[in-house]
Amino acid sequence: MADITRRLGWRHLRGAPTAHIRHHRSGKLLHDGPGLSFWFRALTAALSEVPVDDRELAMTFHARTSDFQDVAVQATVTYRISDPALASARLDFSVDPDTGVWRGAPLEQLGTLLTETAQQHALAVLARTPLASALVDGVTAVRERIAEGLGAEPRLPATGIEVVAVRVMAIRPEPEVERALRTPAREQIQQEADKATYERRAVAVERERAIAENELDSQIELARREEQLVDQRGTNARREAEEHAAADGVRAEAEATRTVRLADAEAARSVRLARAEAEGAREVGDARAHAQAAWLRVHSDVDVATLHALTGTRLAENLPNIDSVTISPDVLTGLLSRLGAGAGGGAGAGGGEVGA
Repeated sequence: MADITRRLGWRHLRGAPTAHIRHHRSGKLLHDGPGLSFWFRALTAALSEVPVDDRELAMTFHARTSDFQDVAVQATVTYRISDPALASARLDFSVDPDTGVWRGAPLEQLGTLLTETAQQHALAVLARTPLASALVDGVTAVRERIAEGLGAEPRLPATGIEVVAVRVMAIRPEPEVERALRTPAREQIQQEADKATYERRAVAVERERAIAENELDSQIELARREEQLVDQRGTNARREAEEHAAADGVRAEAEATRTVRLADAEAARSVRLARAEAEGAREVGDARAHAQAAWLRVHSDVDVATLHALTGTRLAENLPNIDSVTISPDVLTGLLSRLGAGAGGGAGAGGGEVGA
Protein backbone atom coordinates (compact mmCIF):
# COMPACT_ATOMS: atom_id res chain seq x y z
CA MET A 1 0.00 0.00 0.00
CA ALA A 2 1.32 3.45 -0.99
CA ASP A 3 2.20 5.99 1.69
CA ILE A 4 0.23 9.23 1.07
CA THR A 5 0.58 12.42 3.13
CA ARG A 6 -1.40 15.70 2.93
CA ARG A 7 0.08 19.19 2.62
CA LEU A 8 -2.18 22.25 2.00
CA GLY A 9 -4.44 20.58 -0.58
CA TRP A 10 -1.60 18.60 -2.13
CA ARG A 11 -0.85 14.94 -1.67
CA HIS A 12 2.51 13.30 -1.61
CA LEU A 13 2.81 9.65 -2.61
CA ARG A 14 5.80 7.44 -1.74
CA GLY A 15 5.69 3.98 -3.25
CA ALA A 16 7.55 0.81 -2.32
CA PRO A 17 10.24 -0.70 -4.58
CA THR A 18 7.99 -3.72 -5.16
CA ALA A 19 4.96 -1.65 -6.13
CA HIS A 20 4.50 -0.30 -9.66
CA ILE A 21 2.75 3.10 -9.53
CA ARG A 22 0.80 4.52 -12.49
CA HIS A 23 -0.36 8.16 -12.25
CA HIS A 24 -2.87 9.52 -14.78
CA ARG A 25 -4.23 13.04 -14.98
CA SER A 26 -6.87 13.94 -17.54
CA GLY A 27 -6.18 10.67 -19.33
CA LYS A 28 -2.45 11.32 -19.57
CA LEU A 29 0.16 9.07 -17.91
CA LEU A 30 2.39 11.25 -15.79
CA HIS A 31 4.23 8.75 -13.62
CA ASP A 32 4.84 5.09 -14.35
CA GLY A 33 7.27 2.84 -12.47
CA PRO A 34 8.12 1.14 -9.18
CA GLY A 35 9.26 2.99 -6.06
CA LEU A 36 8.11 6.44 -7.23
CA SER A 37 7.67 9.52 -5.05
CA PHE A 38 5.81 12.64 -6.26
CA TRP A 39 3.23 15.33 -5.42
CA PHE A 40 -0.23 15.34 -6.91
CA ARG A 41 -3.71 16.81 -6.51
CA ALA A 42 -6.33 14.38 -5.27
CA LEU A 43 -9.14 15.81 -7.39
CA THR A 44 -7.37 15.36 -10.71
CA ALA A 45 -5.20 12.27 -10.11
CA ALA A 46 -5.97 8.68 -11.03
CA LEU A 47 -3.59 6.32 -9.22
CA SER A 48 -2.92 2.61 -9.66
CA GLU A 49 -0.59 0.44 -7.55
CA VAL A 50 0.37 -2.94 -9.00
CA PRO A 51 2.58 -5.26 -6.85
CA VAL A 52 5.41 -6.73 -8.89
CA ASP A 53 6.93 -9.03 -6.24
CA ASP A 54 6.43 -12.83 -6.14
CA ARG A 55 3.22 -13.83 -4.45
CA GLU A 56 2.34 -17.15 -2.80
CA LEU A 57 -1.22 -18.39 -3.31
CA ALA A 58 -2.13 -21.33 -1.05
CA MET A 59 -5.15 -23.32 -2.18
CA THR A 60 -7.04 -26.33 -0.90
CA PHE A 61 -9.78 -27.97 -2.93
CA HIS A 62 -11.61 -31.27 -3.05
CA ALA A 63 -11.61 -33.77 -5.89
CA ARG A 64 -12.94 -37.24 -6.61
CA THR A 65 -10.91 -40.17 -7.88
CA SER A 66 -11.92 -42.73 -10.48
CA ASP A 67 -13.17 -45.08 -7.74
CA PHE A 68 -15.42 -42.33 -6.34
CA GLN A 69 -13.32 -41.47 -3.31
CA ASP A 70 -13.13 -37.88 -2.14
CA VAL A 71 -9.67 -36.43 -1.60
CA ALA A 72 -8.35 -33.03 -0.52
CA VAL A 73 -5.53 -31.43 -2.51
CA GLN A 74 -3.17 -28.93 -0.86
CA ALA A 75 -1.15 -26.85 -3.31
CA THR A 76 0.67 -23.53 -3.57
CA VAL A 77 1.11 -21.43 -6.72
CA THR A 78 3.85 -18.79 -6.89
CA TYR A 79 3.13 -16.00 -9.40
CA ARG A 80 4.07 -12.45 -10.24
CA ILE A 81 2.56 -9.61 -12.31
CA SER A 82 5.00 -9.30 -15.17
CA ASP A 83 3.10 -6.60 -17.10
CA PRO A 84 1.75 -3.98 -14.63
CA ALA A 85 0.23 -1.82 -17.39
CA LEU A 86 -1.75 -4.76 -18.77
CA ALA A 87 -2.74 -5.93 -15.32
CA SER A 88 -3.93 -2.46 -14.29
CA ALA A 89 -5.92 -2.29 -17.52
CA ARG A 90 -7.60 -5.70 -16.98
CA LEU A 91 -8.03 -5.54 -13.20
CA ASP A 92 -8.91 -2.75 -10.83
CA PHE A 93 -5.64 -1.78 -9.07
CA SER A 94 -6.74 1.81 -8.46
CA VAL A 95 -6.06 3.31 -5.02
CA ASP A 96 -7.76 6.03 -3.02
CA PRO A 97 -5.70 9.25 -3.40
CA ASP A 98 -6.33 10.16 0.22
CA THR A 99 -5.55 6.80 1.94
CA GLY A 100 -3.59 4.79 -0.66
CA VAL A 101 -5.88 1.78 -0.20
CA TRP A 102 -7.13 -0.25 -3.15
CA ARG A 103 -10.64 0.58 -4.11
CA GLY A 104 -11.32 -3.02 -5.16
CA ALA A 105 -9.87 -6.45 -4.45
CA PRO A 106 -7.62 -7.24 -7.42
CA LEU A 107 -5.48 -9.86 -5.65
CA GLU A 108 -8.58 -11.80 -4.71
CA GLN A 109 -9.64 -11.81 -8.33
CA LEU A 110 -6.22 -13.11 -9.32
CA GLY A 111 -6.42 -15.76 -6.60
CA THR A 112 -9.81 -16.91 -7.79
CA LEU A 113 -8.57 -17.13 -11.37
CA LEU A 114 -5.48 -19.13 -10.42
CA THR A 115 -7.35 -21.40 -8.00
CA GLU A 116 -10.13 -22.27 -10.43
CA THR A 117 -7.68 -22.89 -13.25
CA ALA A 118 -5.46 -25.13 -11.08
CA GLN A 119 -8.46 -26.96 -9.65
CA GLN A 120 -9.83 -27.63 -13.15
CA HIS A 121 -6.61 -29.36 -14.26
CA ALA A 122 -6.19 -31.25 -10.96
CA LEU A 123 -9.74 -32.60 -11.16
CA ALA A 124 -9.10 -33.74 -14.71
CA VAL A 125 -6.12 -35.80 -13.53
CA LEU A 126 -7.66 -37.26 -10.36
CA ALA A 127 -10.92 -38.19 -12.12
CA ARG A 128 -8.97 -40.77 -14.16
CA THR A 129 -6.79 -42.01 -11.26
CA PRO A 130 -7.82 -44.54 -8.58
CA LEU A 131 -7.34 -43.65 -4.95
CA ALA A 132 -4.37 -45.91 -4.34
CA SER A 133 -2.48 -44.50 -7.33
CA ALA A 134 -3.46 -40.96 -6.43
CA LEU A 135 -2.03 -41.40 -2.93
CA VAL A 136 1.17 -42.95 -4.23
CA ASP A 137 1.96 -41.02 -7.44
CA GLY A 138 -0.78 -38.39 -7.54
CA VAL A 139 1.29 -35.53 -6.12
CA THR A 140 3.74 -35.51 -9.01
CA ALA A 141 1.05 -36.04 -11.63
CA VAL A 142 -1.17 -33.28 -10.24
CA ARG A 143 1.75 -30.83 -9.91
CA GLU A 144 2.88 -31.41 -13.47
CA ARG A 145 -0.66 -31.13 -14.82
CA ILE A 146 -1.37 -27.90 -12.91
CA ALA A 147 1.92 -26.34 -14.03
CA GLU A 148 1.27 -27.36 -17.61
CA GLY A 149 -2.33 -26.13 -17.49
CA LEU A 150 -1.43 -22.76 -15.95
CA GLY A 151 1.34 -22.30 -18.49
CA ALA A 152 -1.08 -22.96 -21.34
CA GLU A 153 -3.93 -20.85 -19.92
CA PRO A 154 -4.40 -17.83 -22.26
CA ARG A 155 -6.16 -15.67 -19.65
CA LEU A 156 -3.04 -15.38 -17.50
CA PRO A 157 -0.75 -13.74 -20.10
CA ALA A 158 -3.67 -11.63 -21.19
CA THR A 159 -3.93 -10.38 -17.62
CA GLY A 160 -0.18 -9.82 -17.27
CA ILE A 161 0.29 -12.81 -14.89
CA GLU A 162 3.34 -15.10 -14.93
CA VAL A 163 3.35 -18.38 -13.00
CA VAL A 164 6.71 -18.93 -11.31
CA ALA A 165 6.25 -22.32 -9.57
CA VAL A 166 3.63 -24.87 -8.58
CA ARG A 167 3.86 -27.06 -5.49
CA VAL A 168 1.50 -29.79 -4.39
CA MET A 169 2.07 -30.65 -0.73
CA ALA A 170 -0.41 -33.47 -0.17
CA ILE A 171 -3.37 -35.42 -1.43
CA ARG A 172 -5.37 -36.70 1.51
CA PRO A 173 -8.44 -38.96 1.56
CA GLU A 174 -11.26 -38.63 4.03
CA PRO A 175 -10.42 -39.51 7.65
CA GLU A 176 -12.44 -42.76 7.60
CA VAL A 177 -10.84 -43.90 4.35
CA GLU A 178 -7.42 -42.87 5.58
CA ARG A 179 -7.86 -44.94 8.75
CA ALA A 180 -9.05 -47.89 6.66
CA LEU A 181 -6.04 -47.53 4.38
CA ARG A 182 -3.69 -47.25 7.31
CA THR A 183 -4.91 -50.50 8.87
CA PRO A 184 -3.26 -52.93 6.38
CA ALA A 185 -0.08 -50.87 6.40
CA ARG A 186 -0.07 -50.83 10.18
CA GLU A 187 -0.70 -54.56 10.24
CA GLN A 188 2.13 -55.12 7.80
CA ILE A 189 4.39 -52.83 9.78
CA GLN A 190 3.40 -54.67 12.96
CA GLN A 191 4.08 -58.00 11.27
CA GLU A 192 7.45 -56.76 10.09
CA ALA A 193 8.15 -55.46 13.57
CA ASP A 194 7.14 -58.82 15.06
CA LYS A 195 9.25 -60.59 12.47
CA ALA A 196 12.18 -58.36 13.29
CA THR A 197 11.56 -59.05 16.97
CA TYR A 198 11.46 -62.78 16.38
CA GLU A 199 14.56 -62.62 14.21
CA ARG A 200 16.28 -60.53 16.85
CA ARG A 201 15.27 -63.05 19.50
CA ALA A 202 16.42 -65.91 17.25
CA VAL A 203 19.73 -64.16 16.73
CA ALA A 204 19.97 -63.59 20.48
CA VAL A 205 19.18 -67.26 21.14
CA GLU A 206 21.72 -68.30 18.53
CA ARG A 207 24.28 -66.02 20.07
CA GLU A 208 23.46 -67.35 23.53
CA ARG A 209 23.81 -70.89 22.17
CA ALA A 210 27.13 -69.98 20.59
CA ILE A 211 28.24 -68.40 23.84
CA ALA A 212 27.12 -71.49 25.78
CA GLU A 213 28.97 -73.73 23.31
CA ASN A 214 32.04 -71.58 23.63
CA GLU A 215 31.79 -71.72 27.40
CA LEU A 216 31.32 -75.51 27.23
CA ASP A 217 34.28 -75.83 24.88
CA SER A 218 36.27 -73.64 27.23
CA GLN A 219 35.26 -75.80 30.20
CA ILE A 220 36.17 -78.97 28.27
CA GLU A 221 39.51 -77.48 27.27
CA LEU A 222 40.04 -76.34 30.84
CA ALA A 223 39.18 -79.83 32.15
CA ARG A 224 41.57 -81.37 29.61
CA ARG A 225 44.31 -79.02 30.63
CA GLU A 226 43.54 -79.69 34.29
CA GLU A 227 43.83 -83.43 33.51
CA GLN A 228 47.16 -82.80 31.84
CA LEU A 229 48.17 -80.70 34.80
CA VAL A 230 47.16 -83.49 37.22
CA ASP A 231 49.10 -86.03 35.13
CA GLN A 232 52.09 -83.74 35.02
CA ARG A 233 51.84 -83.15 38.74
CA GLY A 234 51.63 -86.94 39.30
CA THR A 235 54.66 -87.45 37.08
CA ASN A 236 56.49 -84.71 38.91
CA ALA A 237 55.45 -86.20 42.24
CA ARG A 238 56.65 -89.65 41.16
CA ARG A 239 59.91 -88.23 39.95
CA GLU A 240 60.25 -86.27 43.15
CA ALA A 241 59.44 -89.41 45.20
CA GLU A 242 61.94 -91.43 43.20
CA GLU A 243 64.53 -88.75 43.67
CA HIS A 244 63.70 -88.55 47.39
CA ALA A 245 63.85 -92.36 47.60
CA ALA A 246 67.18 -92.37 45.80
CA ALA A 247 68.41 -89.61 48.05
CA ASP A 248 67.08 -91.50 51.10
CA GLY A 249 68.81 -94.67 49.83
CA VAL A 250 72.04 -92.78 49.40
CA ARG A 251 71.61 -91.23 52.84
CA ALA A 252 70.70 -94.62 54.37
CA GLU A 253 73.66 -96.26 52.69
CA ALA A 254 75.91 -93.48 53.88
CA GLU A 255 74.35 -93.70 57.34
CA ALA A 256 74.77 -97.50 57.36
CA THR A 257 78.36 -97.15 56.23
CA ARG A 258 78.95 -94.52 58.85
CA THR A 259 77.15 -96.69 61.45
CA VAL A 260 79.22 -99.72 60.45
CA ARG A 261 82.36 -97.68 60.63
CA LEU A 262 81.30 -96.27 63.98
CA ALA A 263 80.37 -99.78 65.16
CA ASP A 264 83.70 -101.09 63.94
CA ALA A 265 85.46 -98.25 65.63
CA GLU A 266 83.39 -98.76 68.78
CA ALA A 267 84.02 -102.49 68.67
CA ALA A 268 87.69 -101.92 68.16
CA ARG A 269 87.66 -99.41 70.95
CA SER A 270 85.68 -101.85 73.13
CA VAL A 271 88.13 -104.62 72.26
CA ARG A 272 91.02 -102.37 73.07
CA LEU A 273 89.25 -101.30 76.26
CA ALA A 274 88.43 -104.90 77.15
CA ARG A 275 91.99 -105.89 76.44
CA ALA A 276 93.19 -102.99 78.52
CA GLU A 277 90.75 -103.89 81.29
CA ALA A 278 91.74 -107.56 81.09
CA GLU A 279 95.34 -106.58 81.11
CA GLY A 280 94.69 -104.29 84.03
CA ALA A 281 92.66 -106.96 85.80
CA ARG A 282 95.37 -109.49 85.16
CA GLU A 283 97.97 -107.12 86.44
CA VAL A 284 95.71 -106.28 89.42
CA GLY A 285 95.15 -110.00 90.05
CA ASP A 286 98.81 -110.65 89.78
CA ALA A 287 99.48 -107.79 92.14
CA ARG A 288 96.84 -109.07 94.51
CA ALA A 289 98.18 -112.58 94.24
CA HIS A 290 101.68 -111.33 94.94
CA ALA A 291 100.32 -109.22 97.80
CA GLN A 292 98.28 -112.17 99.12
CA ALA A 293 101.26 -114.43 98.79
CA ALA A 294 103.40 -111.89 100.51
CA TRP A 295 100.70 -111.50 103.19
CA LEU A 296 100.51 -115.20 103.63
CA ARG A 297 104.23 -115.43 103.77
CA VAL A 298 104.27 -112.71 106.38
CA HIS A 299 101.51 -114.37 108.43
CA SER A 300 103.03 -117.78 108.13
CA ASP A 301 106.01 -116.59 110.04
CA VAL A 302 103.88 -115.09 112.84
CA ASP A 303 102.73 -117.14 115.84
CA VAL A 304 99.12 -118.12 116.52
CA ALA A 305 98.54 -115.69 119.29
CA THR A 306 99.60 -112.79 117.15
CA LEU A 307 97.30 -113.99 114.38
CA HIS A 308 94.42 -114.19 116.84
CA ALA A 309 95.18 -110.71 118.01
CA LEU A 310 95.28 -109.39 114.45
CA THR A 311 92.07 -111.24 113.65
CA GLY A 312 90.34 -109.66 116.59
CA THR A 313 91.64 -106.28 115.62
CA ARG A 314 90.36 -106.67 112.08
CA LEU A 315 87.08 -107.93 113.38
CA ALA A 316 86.80 -105.04 115.75
CA GLU A 317 87.48 -102.63 112.88
CA ASN A 318 84.58 -104.07 110.94
CA LEU A 319 82.10 -104.14 113.80
CA PRO A 320 79.53 -101.34 114.04
CA ASN A 321 79.74 -98.75 116.72
CA ILE A 322 78.16 -99.99 120.01
CA ASP A 323 77.16 -97.26 122.43
CA SER A 324 75.86 -99.50 125.20
CA VAL A 325 75.53 -103.23 125.83
CA THR A 326 72.91 -104.73 128.10
CA ILE A 327 73.81 -108.19 129.38
CA SER A 328 71.02 -110.19 130.98
CA PRO A 329 71.79 -112.81 133.60
CA ASP A 330 71.05 -115.61 131.24
CA VAL A 331 73.37 -114.24 128.56
CA LEU A 332 76.05 -113.57 131.15
CA THR A 333 75.73 -117.13 132.51
CA GLY A 334 76.03 -118.52 128.96
CA LEU A 335 79.01 -116.38 128.16
CA LEU A 336 80.70 -117.30 131.35
CA SER A 337 80.07 -120.95 130.71
CA ARG A 338 81.44 -120.62 127.23
CA LEU A 339 84.42 -118.73 128.44
CA GLY A 340 85.00 -121.38 131.08
CA ALA A 341 84.75 -124.11 128.51
CA GLY A 342 87.08 -122.28 126.25
CA ALA A 343 89.56 -121.76 128.95
CA GLY A 344 89.62 -125.49 129.82
CA GLY A 345 90.02 -126.48 126.24
CA GLY A 346 92.77 -124.01 125.85
CA ALA A 347 94.62 -125.33 128.77
CA GLY A 348 94.34 -128.85 127.49
CA ALA A 349 95.54 -127.78 124.15
CA GLY A 350 98.41 -126.00 125.68
CA GLY A 351 99.40 -129.01 127.64
CA GLY A 352 99.36 -130.99 124.46
CA GLU A 353 101.57 -128.54 122.72
CA VAL A 354 103.81 -128.52 125.65
CA GLY A 355 103.96 -132.27 125.68
CA ALA A 356 104.87 -132.25 122.06
